[in-house]
Amino acid sequence: MTEKFTETWVTAPVPALTGGHLEACLVHIYPRGPSMGQRYALGQSSWVIGRGEECELRTAEHSVSRRHARIDPTPGGYAVTDVGSTNGTYVNDAPAAGACVLLDGDYLRVGNCIYRFLAGGNIESEYHEEIYRLTIMDGLTQIHNRRYLLDFLERELARSVRHFRPLSVLMIDLDRFKRVNDEYGHLCGDYVLRELSERVRHGVRREDLFARYGGEEFCLVLVETQRDAAIEVAETIRQTVAARPFVFDGKAIAATVSVGVATTQGERSLAPAEILRAADDRLYAAKHAGRDRVMA
Repeated sequence: MTEKFTETWVTAPVPALTGGHLEACLVHIYPRGPSMGQRYALGQSSWVIGRGEECELRTAEHSVSRRHARIDPTPGGYAVTDVGSTNGTYVNDAPAAGACVLLDGDYLRVGNCIYRFLAGGNIESEYHEEIYRLTIMDGLTQIHNRRYLLDFLERELARSVRHFRPLSVLMIDLDRFKRVNDEYGHLCGDYVLRELSERVRHGVRREDLFARYGGEEFCLVLVETQRDAAIEVAETIRQTVAARPFVFDGKAIAATVSVGVATTQGERSLAPAEILRAADDRLYAAKHAGRDRVMA
């Protein structure tokens, strides 16, 4: 069977039906792998997403049912409907109730696969912007990724030395995260990572950077921040996570984080790897001291 997709950078998407002027496509943004960035142009026929060979959009992810969701062109736009999947279909993290019409920029989650829905007068430009976002953003949590973190940290460390100003780095790690995946499944693990990101990033200042470092580890760069103030921020994050459980599929999951803090006063040049290693060393000291604590 011929897959219904357009090759990256090559073929223009098929026009959508909404008014006869819009175009629409889905872009695979999570999980990472060969499919990341793949564009699926939506046309005038319905699509089924799933693992089955008969599906128009096929994925091998085990969290996706053989026939998981259907996308239909309607006079009001493209509508997604769950077709009795095991793990549900979500639009912007809300369950897709009935036929849910997708809006430009919506996130469609099918099992643990996440797609970005793009529709507009200049979809080619939107698509290229989305591809750029994938180079600097984490597809699961929608915060910056490790690549962007290292670039940001390199600039801020140079500024710290140039102006002899403080800079602090927090390494944040979910305690016993493997147990969450083992007991509740990877869908739950993904949910906890997304929810943790939401809880933390709302308290981050505009000039600072909160990023996913890898796996269940996150990093917060605090510019113009002394050690004591950084410890206060770390303690606030620790308390915020521990204050209430993460509720997934009706189950309350208690989780905590350990945090390591490293600070420079700008007295000497540091590479990003050096200050990250210092914060990571303190993080593991917090782990060895019993977890759910801050070490600086």
